[in-house]
Amino acid sequence: MATVAQWIEGARPRTLPNAIAPVLVGNGAAFALGGFDPTRGVLTLVVALALIIGVNFANDYSDGVRGTDDVRVGPLRLVGSKVAEPKTVRLAAFACFGIAAVAGLVVTVLSGSYWLIAVGALCIAAAWFYTGGKRPYGYAGLGELAVFVCFGLVAVLGTLYVQAGQFSGYGIGGAVAIGCFSSAVLVANNLRDIPTDTESGKRTLAVLIGDQDTRNLYLGLIVVPFLVSIVGSFRDGYLLLGFLALPLLVNSARKMIKGATGKALIPVLRDTGLAMLVWAVTTAVALVLGGA
Repeated sequence: MATVAQWIEGARPRTLPNAIAPVLVGNGAAFALGGFDPTRGVLTLVVALALIIGVNFANDYSDGVRGTDDVRVGPLRLVGSKVAEPKTVRLAAFACFGIAAVAGLVVTVLSGSYWLIAVGALCIAAAWFYTGGKRPYGYAGLGELAVFVCFGLVAVLGTLYVQAGQFSGYGIGGAVAIGCFSSAVLVANNLRDIPTDTESGKRTLAVLIGDQDTRNLYLGLIVVPFLVSIVGSFRDGYLLLGFLALPLLVNSARKMIKGATGKALIPVLRDTGLAMLVWAVTTAVALVLGGA
């Protein structure tokens, strides 16, 4: 039976910035429009956190029963390492999806935007079928696109819309930036796993385009948020605060350029997630200062 510490590791705490960052930016954009609502802001955070923990457990379950995680370079996987029963991990994933659904329904009712129920259902389906089902899209090179949409566009703009009832240029820019950050984390993860994924038949985008193009894609993705900061600063100079995240990416970029592989890429995942969180915090602060 898995210990509490192993369950926490299985939930992949290092991925939590992917859930927190978009909500921060969405809240900042809502404040800039004069529509910030703390209750709805907190509920969107619950949705995002429950969804990402749910997809982590779902991924653990699906990859584990397929044997994809039998040989790993990265952190512990509950099913792959056989410390937890597959059905228990699957139940944990569904429980998280249920929490996300309930919180999402509450915030939908509060906002009166009932069409968001369909968006939420699609996000939960995307979370499960990433590696679940007979034809998981994560095995067909579409994982990065799904992350960009769900934890970038939908998470930021959804957080903004349920509070302000509209979108904004700041919100769209922030959504694209966070989507690129989140995708970069997955790109680094999949670059690390190219050897084992190739052996197990998991055709991620990294497997499909190869080592060098995956590195180039990562470098391109981490540039985009800072371009967004520059463009946004033409109207709100505070947005240049986003550049405080840049130092966190220097070592990651160096590792990518120098061809780091395997365990040497694990710090890249960590630092990219931290850079995303710092960019989100500073951008949210900038939007509050500008809105004030």
